[in-house]
Amino acid sequence: MITDRNNVPHDIIIPKRKALVAGDTLTLSYSLDTRNYPGNNTLFVEFNPDNDQPEQYHYNNVLFKDFTVREDRFNPLLDVTFDGVHILNKDIVASKPHIFIRLKDESRYLEIRDTSSISLQVRYPDQSLHTYSFGDTMRFTPANLANGENTATIDFMPYFPEDGEYELIVTGKDAAGNKAGDLEYRIVFSVINKPMISNLLNYPNPFTTSTAFVFTVTGSEVPQNMRIQILTITGKVVREITKDELGPIHIGRNITEYKWDGTDMYGQKLANGVYIYRVLTNLNGKSLDKYKAAGDNTDKYFNKGYGKMYLMR
Repeated sequence: MITDRNNVPHDIIIPKRKALVAGDTLTLSYSLDTRNYPGNNTLFVEFNPDNDQPEQYHYNNVLFKDFTVREDRFNPLLDVTFDGVHILNKDIVASKPHIFIRLKDESRYLEIRDTSSISLQVRYPDQSLHTYSFGDTMRFTPANLANGENTATIDFMPYFPEDGEYELIVTGKDAAGNKAGDLEYRIVFSVINKPMISNLLNYPNPFTTSTAFVFTVTGSEVPQNMRIQILTITGKVVREITKDELGPIHIGRNITEYKWDGTDMYGQKLANGVYIYRVLTNLNGKSLDKYKAAGDNTDKYFNKGYGKMYLMR
C-alpha cells in the first residue's frame, strides 16, 4: 500500500505465491509508476498478512519506507508555424495552410501521448468559433522518448474559403498537467484567396555588397514560375534570377534567402549606377495580378512595373 502526501491510501494487489518451505526465500519485485504520487509518500509492505502460512514471528514481515517523488513543475514549450514560417500578427497566410504545432516537454519519463494535451480552435471572419477534432484535417503524433526528446506534434491542414481575418487559438499541457502558458497561444492571420503579388522591392537600396528582395504573395499556392530580370537603364538584361535561386517562397510576406551581389549572368561585377528590375510570374498559365495592401505607397518607386535599384560600391 502507498499512502500519498494527502494521507490517502492506495492499495497494491500482489498475487498470492506458493508456501515457503524451510530455508527458502521469497523475493517481491514490483514496478511502480510514480507519476500519480508527487511529493512525499510512504510505502507499506506486509508479507503473509492473513497468516495463511503459520509462523512463529510476524513483526519482521512488515516494512515502512518513505520516499519522495520529484514533481514536474516545468511548463512545456508550444511552437506554431504556418507553412514552415513563424508569422506575425495579421500576416497573410495561404487559404490552405499547413499549420504545424509542436509541444515539447523537458521530462524524460512522462511522454506526451494523450490527444487532450493540445486543443485547437479557429475564430472565423464572422466571429464564429470552430473547435477542431482529430481526423481528416488534423493529425496527432504522440511523443516518443526513444527519439531523444519528449515532443508531440499536430499537423493541421484546414481550408479557409472566405477572405478575411481569422484567429488561431491553441492550448497545450504536458503529461503532468502543466500548461504551456497562463494564456492561450493566439495569432490573427489574414486570408486572400485570389492569387496576387505585391510590388517587389530590393533591400537595402542603395546597396554596396548585396541586396535581397521583399514581396507579398496571396492565394493558396505560390507561382509555379517566377523570375526577376535586372536590366540596364537602356533595357539590356544583365541578370535573370530564377525561382530556384530565390529559395523557399511561401504565401504571405517573403524576404528572399538569395541576395544579389551586383554581378551579371557571367559572374562579372557590374559598374556602379542605376539598374531597373521587374518580376515575371506564372500560375496555371496566367501571370499574377498586383496586390496592394491598405496604406501601400510603393507605387511611386515603380514605372510601368519596373523598379529602380542603386549599386554603389
